[in-house]
Amino acid sequence: MLLELRIRNFAVIDDLSVTLRPGLNALSGETGAGKSIVVGALSLLLGERASSEVVRAGEARAVVEGVFDVTGREDVAALLDEMGLEAEDGLLILRREVAQGGRNRAWVNGSPATAGNVGRLGARLVDLHGQHDHQTLLRRDAQRAILDAFAGATDLQAEVAEAHRTLLELRREREARQARARELESQLDFLRFQADEIAAAGLETGEDEALEAEARRLEHAEELIGEAGRAHEALYEGDDSVADRLAALRSAVEHLARIDPLWEEGAAELDQAYHLVVDVGRRLGDYAAGVEHDPERLAEVRRRLDLLFRLKRKYGPTLADVIATGERLAAEVREAEGAEVDLADLDRALAEAEARARERAGALSEARSAAAARLGEAVEALLPDLGLEGGRFLARLEPADELRAYGMENVEFLVSLNEGFEPRPLSRVASGGELSRVMLALKTVLADVDRVPTLVFDEIDAGIGGEVAVRVAERLRDVAHRHQVFVVTHLPQIASRADHHLLVRKGASGGATVTTVAALDGEERVEEVARMLGGDPASQASREHARELLAAADGR
Repeated sequence: MLLELRIRNFAVIDDLSVTLRPGLNALSGETGAGKSIVVGALSLLLGERASSEVVRAGEARAVVEGVFDVTGREDVAALLDEMGLEAEDGLLILRREVAQGGRNRAWVNGSPATAGNVGRLGARLVDLHGQHDHQTLLRRDAQRAILDAFAGATDLQAEVAEAHRTLLELRREREARQARARELESQLDFLRFQADEIAAAGLETGEDEALEAEARRLEHAEELIGEAGRAHEALYEGDDSVADRLAALRSAVEHLARIDPLWEEGAAELDQAYHLVVDVGRRLGDYAAGVEHDPERLAEVRRRLDLLFRLKRKYGPTLADVIATGERLAAEVREAEGAEVDLADLDRALAEAEARARERAGALSEARSAAAARLGEAVEALLPDLGLEGGRFLARLEPADELRAYGMENVEFLVSLNEGFEPRPLSRVASGGELSRVMLALKTVLADVDRVPTLVFDEIDAGIGGEVAVRVAERLRDVAHRHQVFVVTHLPQIASRADHHLLVRKGASGGATVTTVAALDGEERVEEVARMLGGDPASQASREHARELLAAADGR
């Protein structure tokens, strides 16, 4: 519900705040006072194209702001979540700003947003009908959604959309798989050759480093044997070896330690040194005995290293890279060899998905067809009461060129307001007043299923009066039981039935024209209804007539 509309420096409006309430809100005032300007500002907020011409003369920018109660509106919450925002205490504040130079900015709850996103949110909250461009019901997608709601098929349409989304995803996947299969097939022989080349090598991680170390040992076998043997002799095996001398020194220091405990630590350290030298000496001997001079093994290792070098240069740079490449190539070979099986599985899934989508779309088509006839009859029955004698209304279904997310047909509302003329699209109805009354008929029929909480009617009373005006007022009040309705009117029959009556006045202040809006009650409202009746609002007779009209409206 729209709680407040704030307008600043828009056309002739200086600074204006309009507070709206539940039920029927009527906005009246003298011709030229600015009634339609208020609706024009709201239209800008809802997404109408911005123009610097709306900026009040002498001002830098025009600002329009709307405060909405969106408590319980999950669709609005989902859209806000998509934008990375959320309602604050159930309130949503939309703001549009137009600068004198034409720059256009928008905000949602104080966060910068695109005008498009502000409009998307506004379209869920307000339907505006009249002479302005922003009229939701003139869009085919909105008409389709309305017919689905009237048919009780909103969930069914969501199923069609989901089935269609699944179908498109499978089609995209099949196209990608098919393209990939063609690509792999053209390379299969080469892929298989490369994969086999790597697999045949029987590679092991770290093998190249181990072989390089072995090759060094084999290449320097004689040197290693000689050096290890000499070190073995010097440390452990030879006469007067380091181990023998350390043994003698260890005994001497142990003797000192028995006399003077201060040398106990030194004796222990010498003991450790002795055992360390013995251990190293023995290992040097074992090493020298184990080193082999094996030319055949050296040649074998060199051949293996050459193979690894070629594979690393081709698929590397490291052996780990070669192994990883081999695994990838083997997977691509398996993929290419199994492509036909995968495509066959996808074809089966595609056939099932298409059958599901078409079955749901067919059910939706049946529901729409039945609802279109009922909707046409219901709206047509209301048109005469709204001053549209001989009017015809038709919800036409036209087959789409292919199955789409919304089903297998387009929906378009057609109307004929003169006998003998073929129905035409709503967007081509000439009069803003006639269009508003057609919309009122639609909203009356759709009152229980229409989710847009606020309906705005401008020019709905153009060209009507008398009993027709009374019936239009009654329809407005009926719809206002389920929606917040905001109507711009010059007819007392409509204004007198409003739950909340607002008066637009234009005057002068500080040498400039200003527009104000005031809520009317009591005698102020009597005076305004008297003025709208065409009499002298100051006369007793006009006031009595106004009181009678208000009393009759309150008594219904």
